[in-house]
Amino acid sequence: MLSPAKIYFLVFGLLTIAGGVLGYVKAGSTASLIAGSISGVLLLVAAFLLPAHLVVGLTIAIVVSFLLAGRFVPAFFKTGKLMPNGIMALLSIVGIVFAIVAWVRK
Repeated sequence: MLSPAKIYFLVFGLLTIAGGVLGYVKAGSTASLIAGSISGVLLLVAAFLLPAHLVVGLTIAIVVSFLLAGRFVPAFFKTGKLMPNGIMALLSIVGIVFAIVAWVRK
């Protein structure tokens, strides 16, 4: 059975990759493509490591979530734009919460 954290990080990883691709298509941002792909793949790796390798998977997930939150939360407050800043800020914060709750319940 898939845990809620595993499902969340699978979805979060796929959305992050899709956001990077969308940033490249709409704005020609190679940085969005690279950063979105790397972050998304790391989130997918974290999800696939759960629950068998809980510590490693959650560590990767929380580090990536914190890094994404560090990028998108200030950008959201500065611009007020829902896409992509608000959505990614929200997903990152929820990712941090999921990782902490899963860590406490381990």
